[in-house]
Parts: sequence; C-alpha cells; structure tokens
Amino acid sequence: MVSPRQQTYAQRALKHTNPAAKALLETMERKKSNLAVSVDVTKTKDFLAIIDVVGPFTHVDILEDFEHGLIQQLQDLSKKHDFVIFEDRKFADIGNTVALQYSSGVHKIASWSHITNAHPVPGPSIITGLSSVGLPLGRGLLLLAEMSTKGALTTGVYTEEAVRMARARRDFVIGFIAQRRMESVGLAEGEIVDENEDFLILTPGVGLHATGDAMGQQYRTPKEVVLDFGCDVIIVGRGVYGTDPSLTEEIAGRAKEYMKNGWKAYLERISS
Repeated sequence: MVSPRQQTYAQRALKHTNPAAKALLETMERKKSNLAVSVDVTKTKDFLAIIDVVGPFTHVDILEDFEHGLIQQLQDLSKKHDFVIFEDRKFADIGNTVALQYSSGVHKIASWSHITNAHPVPGPSIITGLSSVGLPLGRGLLLLAEMSTKGALTTGVYTEEAVRMARARRDFVIGFIAQRRMESVGLAEGEIVDENEDFLILTPGVGLHATGDAMGQQYRTPKEVVLDFGCDVIIVGRGVYGTDPSLTEEIAGRAKEYMKNGWKAYLERISS
C-alpha cells in the first residue's frame, strides 16, 4: 500500500468521494501550490485587497464591517483566482446549535464556504449537526486534532478521539487541522489502517523566519511541515500579509516565497 504522503495530490483526488476534498486536491495540483493564506484582518477593504493579491483559502469571522455583499465579492475572487474557500469557524457546540450556526445567522457559512472546521469537544454530534447542512451541499469538514500553540491541550487521548470520530464519518470529515499525519493515531491494538483512508492535513504555525511570537504561537518551516511531518497544506497568516495590508506588492512577494518553499517540499516528499 502506498501511503498518501507518497502520492501526488492528483492521485489522491481520484480516490476521494467528498467534493470539497476532491476540489482542494485538484486545485493544489493545478496551481502547483499548497499554501493557504489566513487573512486575519478586520477591515473589508484590506481583506479583499490581500485576497486579490494572493488568491488564498481564507476566513471572515473577525471583520468589523462585514456585510452580505462581501460574500459575492469573495466568491467572484475565488473564481477569478481559482482558490477554495476555507472558513476557519471552529464550531464547538451541540449538533442542533452548530447546524443553525452553519446554515443561518449573519454569515450563512454553508452557502459559500467549501470547507470549515470544528472542535471535537462535543463528540460525534457536532459532525452529525454540521453534516446535515454541509453534506447535501458538497461541503467538507476538518476536525481540530492538534494546535500549534505552546501548552495546547489537543494531545494524547483528545487527538486519538478526534481521529476515531473522523474515521466514523469519512463521507463528510475530510481531514484535520494538525501538526502531523494521523494514520497511526487512534488505532486499537492490532488494528490495521484502512488502505483507503486518506485524511488531508492542514497545518498552521508555519514560518520561514520566525520561531514563535509573544502569545505562544510556535512556527516550523514549510520543509519541516510538508516533508518531515507529511502535512498537505501550509497555513500562513502574518508571515504573508505582515503588519501593513496596503503593501500589496510585498505581500505578493512573501506569498510567492511560501508557495515556492511549500511546493518544493511536496515534490521532494513524493519523490523520496
């Protein structure tokens, strides 16, 4: 059996039945990029300007001036730049509540975001609730199995249970926010990994130059994340957009640098 980490994104896309997982893998292969830019800015003008420069997977939770017209602009940019939209919502409530949060409310996330994520804390009901809305729309869910901050509690049994929950709902759960591959996690004694299992690993805490910040974030290089730990997508925020959203040329340059390093690590991984 060939491990997912040794297969190309295109090869893996052929096996996935979830439309969001398939779209993500096909998009990465087509664009030769495994970079996701997390645009954590508070103004719509800055948000759209950065997206127009880097064409990222992104999220909108912290915008101070959110309005419904923004969603159409975001979808237009998605088509223009050929990117998948990932709303980093981090749902964490009971099934009925998250179903309403996902489908309704101000943002109506399920109507426009290809992928979203959730904490496994509430147990399997959170997947049931979200899938009741997202699955008919062809959406995909990532579970937060690990985090990149110092002292995070997402370790040990917590991570193992997250993986077991995902294995039970591979129709909707397409992968994890994690720091490593999950194939060997959560298996009972003597249990063998299903050869068809292929969860996508999206990884935050990626930096080319910094090793951490004052709020506990820890960084690893694209090579460490993709080649050494077998992750699929590098999630980069401030390392790309910096401190001044108006400096779009510099932002584009940094995005290209991360994209180049992430793709180089991927090519080295599948050829090793």
